[in-house]
Amino acid sequence: MTPHYLDRLARLVHATHTKDLGESTRAAARAVTLDTIGAMLAGSRLDENARLARLAAGRSGPKTVTLIGHDALAEPMFAALANATAGVSLEVDEGNRWGGGHPAIHVLPATLAVAEEMRTSGAALIEALVAGYEVTSRLGGATRARPNVHSHGTWGTAGAAAAIARLRGADPSAIRAVINLATSMSPANSWAPCFEGATIRNLYPGRAGLQAILAVHLLHCGYSGVDDAPSDLYGTILGEDFDVAAAVDGLDADDRPTVFRIERNYFKFHACCLYNHPALDAVHALVRTEKIAADAVERISVTSLPFVEQMAEPAPPAMLAAKFSVPHAVAAAVVLGTTDVSAFLDDARNDPRVRDLATRVEVRGDPAMSMRESNRPQARVAITLRDGRVLSRETFVVHGDAANPRSPSELISKFTSLAAPTVGDTRATEIVDVVEHLHELRDIRELTSKLGGASAIARSDGSGQRIRSRASTPGS
Repeated sequence: MTPHYLDRLARLVHATHTKDLGESTRAAARAVTLDTIGAMLAGSRLDENARLARLAAGRSGPKTVTLIGHDALAEPMFAALANATAGVSLEVDEGNRWGGGHPAIHVLPATLAVAEEMRTSGAALIEALVAGYEVTSRLGGATRARPNVHSHGTWGTAGAAAAIARLRGADPSAIRAVINLATSMSPANSWAPCFEGATIRNLYPGRAGLQAILAVHLLHCGYSGVDDAPSDLYGTILGEDFDVAAAVDGLDADDRPTVFRIERNYFKFHACCLYNHPALDAVHALVRTEKIAADAVERISVTSLPFVEQMAEPAPPAMLAAKFSVPHAVAAAVVLGTTDVSAFLDDARNDPRVRDLATRVEVRGDPAMSMRESNRPQARVAITLRDGRVLSRETFVVHGDAANPRSPSELISKFTSLAAPTVGDTRATEIVDVVEHLHELRDIRELTSKLGGASAIARSDGSGQRIRSRASTPGS
């Protein structure tokens, strides 16, 4: 009899041990950990996220877990809620184009919170992260989501719960039960908040982390789930189809993947939705090689994945909406020469030069383009200059994807740029060093002790300043 796919995924989670992981997998886990911590530290500076952290601390009974970027502690569920929410807020967290959306921002905050409370080793955190990431990506890859279903909060709830169960030493039967319990709590989220700039969207991964921890508690309380929750929920409610074979595709006879999904991720080097990235890579390359000045541009044509047709608003009403606007992102890249966090704040969004050029960016979707195809373009950009010349460029795989990777030094530079304004340059460098030796840590608090706020750090260099985007007021 063929083993049930959930039994196979549960065995995969249970059998993930650092001693059996190759150095490439451990290195990927360390890189993903550093990148996700950077996203959380940067996002912690947003005003609404600072208030959420204070709420989490104030509503907690036992305060055992670091609220990242803040001088306060909370209990694990509230810490996961606040930390994951902060980590997704600036759209700089990693993702996986093979499925699962953004596995790390769902799995790591919750797993790190539980690991800190348990005082586990760094190796144990790596095992749980790799396993939970795998489950998230595989469940996501097996789902044909409905058109308006946003990936945030869905499969990550189950993946994070699997990771926490692994961290707590659950057997395969318990891991399967936890996946089912957590899946039944997967939130149903739409894309509308992204386009309107409604920051409730940022709670999706946070809520997933809270519910993942809760799922493990519910199992211990004696609650039960349906026998196959992913097929039920992802195949009939959130998705139009759930392919159980795809969920275990590529696993060997021992239910181990040939290559773990965490090694096939992408890191963001544009602070916006991934669907912007192929076009932005092409724009940056053209501006750099052709020395294009913004005032020399007549219009820009962008052809990319079909989804970009929903991202064609040239005047986004808020920071979050700007991150889901192809015209704004492209115009900011040309006018400001950057697509980092600053390119999507209010000053950039309201810059008349950016707004003017955004109205002259044409966006078209091409059904032949796909993120999963490496031998066909993911975007084609044509810049028409006022002198009549037309300059064009194609992107096949975004720079930062595992198939077109950035260097380790670039990943560290990205982390430092995100983290230093919150914790200072010295602490940021220390975090890089600790994460590099994550697999050797006897107590994960050697890392989390460095992730709190910067009240004790001299701020004469301007570190620790809040990011003021008026993100919570879409009409601003």
